[in-house]
Amino acid sequence: MKKKKISKNWLIKQKKDPFFKLSKLQGFRSRSAFKLIEMNKKFKIFKKKLSVLDLGSSPGGWSQVARKEILEGRILAVDVKSMDEIKNVDFIKGNFMENEIYKNITDYFNNKIDLVMSDMSVNTSGNKNLDSYKTGELCLKAMDLAKDILHQEGVFLSKIFMGSIYSEINEKANKYFKKVIKFKPAASKKESKEIYIYCKGFLNYF
Repeated sequence: MKKKKISKNWLIKQKKDPFFKLSKLQGFRSRSAFKLIEMNKKFKIFKKKLSVLDLGSSPGGWSQVARKEILEGRILAVDVKSMDEIKNVDFIKGNFMENEIYKNITDYFNNKIDLVMSDMSVNTSGNKNLDSYKTGELCLKAMDLAKDILHQEGVFLSKIFMGSIYSEINEKANKYFKKVIKFKPAASKKESKEIYIYCKGFLNYF
């Protein structure tokens, strides 16, 4: 009964959310598409020709934005959840931290790439501190993957939550990258501890 009440409250909030409404009107699969649109305006992330890895891609909002902006180039979406097809976006279902999926990703591009972006977060458990920590761990793992597959001036963009692991993420980002900026898009709910970390260019190329 309690679960049904929570679901109903969630639906009511979503229907009142202007970005949720806008996503439906513009054909985006998630409201998070507008976070990426805003970050692209700020950081000029997308160019006509880019190679992009979209981690935690399902349901596909970020891949949709990338595909609209990128006229040439390859986009690979990866998620443990299924994702409906998006034209000119390839998809791998699996955990990017598993050796087989990791190899599939590197084999797919077969070269250094321009952008690794991640809107990943763990399923909520009710314990905000734990969820924040586990989502932070995903960011750290994604950053390690980015270190391996990005070219020297590549970009890493990831969701993080303010919490106990934030300082570790910040320290690692500043160790790897020349430019590190934290940003909270307008489409990110005010009450959420969610922010995004934008990183560009390696300090020491690996």
